[in-house]
Amino acid sequence: MIFEIVKSAGIAHKSYFIGSDGTAAVIDPRRDCDIYIEIAEQNNMEIDYIFETHRNEDYTIGSLELKEIVGADIFHGKGIKFAYGNYVSEGDKFQVGSLVLEVIETPGHTDESISIIVKDKKVSDDVYMVFTGDSLFAGEIGRCDLYGESKKKINAEKMYLSVFKKILLLGDNVIVCPAHGSGSICGAEIREQELTTVGYEKKTSNLLQKDKREFIEAKVNEKLYTPPYFKKMEKNNQEGPNLICKLPYLKPLRMHEVKELMAKDAQVIDVRDPTAFAGGHIPRTLNIWKDGLPAYAGWFLNYNEPIIIIDDDNSNIDELRRHMVRLGYDNMYGYLSGGFPVWFKCSGDFETVKTWSVHDLLPNMGKDSLFLLDVRKEDDWIKEHIEGSHNIYIGQLKDELEKVPKDKHIVVSCDTGYKASIGTSILEKNGYKNVTNILGSMMSWKKAGYPIIKG
Repeated sequence: MIFEIVKSAGIAHKSYFIGSDGTAAVIDPRRDCDIYIEIAEQNNMEIDYIFETHRNEDYTIGSLELKEIVGADIFHGKGIKFAYGNYVSEGDKFQVGSLVLEVIETPGHTDESISIIVKDKKVSDDVYMVFTGDSLFAGEIGRCDLYGESKKKINAEKMYLSVFKKILLLGDNVIVCPAHGSGSICGAEIREQELTTVGYEKKTSNLLQKDKREFIEAKVNEKLYTPPYFKKMEKNNQEGPNLICKLPYLKPLRMHEVKELMAKDAQVIDVRDPTAFAGGHIPRTLNIWKDGLPAYAGWFLNYNEPIIIIDDDNSNIDELRRHMVRLGYDNMYGYLSGGFPVWFKCSGDFETVKTWSVHDLLPNMGKDSLFLLDVRKEDDWIKEHIEGSHNIYIGQLKDELEKVPKDKHIVVSCDTGYKASIGTSILEKNGYKNVTNILGSMMSWKKAGYPIIKG
């Protein structure tokens, strides 16, 4: 048996390649699907089946892309209408060499959610592993709020039955293969753990210690953020995205071309770290550091105007292109050839962002002229925050700017200063003249031993 985890950084997505005796299946493939073909070729296998555990919300599925190349059939649950693929039902079985893959319906996260149990008939008739999609994660249960507040309770009840009455009954030794890891927006507190087992989750997951009433209440009261790009992903993954066939070509742009495109409302993203951005950047550009791009691009970028990347040496272009393709951004256009150094060497105008350490912040606390903006998630701010800070989650900042006064010194804080840099760039783009990033932010504040308010 061949088993491979294919991880997509930033969105903490996990897809899987599983095969036996020359035949293979892929579960929840990403859009840049060359990795599955490479695994198949390395192991002399043919991909016959593609499974989708649910209509994913946080990335564009690669099923049609992979089918176009290898000719495999696509299968997904029947709880909603898909414009492509084949529907499966509880108990449907598929032979993959010595492996039997069997479908169980596990709604709750979405109506059509399925899990796929695996048995290796060469070894035993017992269940060996289960692909749980967004139903059961390491230390967490999938979110139940995607159909709105009015349906949270109904979906929480469905999720309870799916997890407690189906997945947990498969056997304590069964390996659990979830669709996401730590850092995913599809679960509140997913553990940083590659794989888990049913028995381990029964012992260690807080939600699995609750009875039905307590479980449903916890899921109903759970507060999670829903980025605007989820709607685009749902449409892509239900109707089928455009086929790209290969990764898009990004044009190396000269300085005057970037200026011309900016004048036509191009979206310019500076992917350097906060310290580099603070030291100098092109005016009116948005700063999302490289590793944060897949997690935060969907909050701020649209799918119409061309997207231009600004970096220092452009050594990460392929990685960035893959991040954006997975999010369905087919409007990636190009990058500044030579990077930001070309801009200032050619006398381009640039701006800077003031930075403070926490030691600079402390003596300024309490001043009427200062507005301390904390852009972490609300739950994190409630747990602990600096006295006098105001909380607006970074993903919602551009829509709640009326809460941020323009006549004060806006000092932005987060966990370490990275999301705060996104915040300072948003404020600058919207005409705020006096903004400062607290480098180190809450992490540094606590290490310095400065006082915090605990919720």
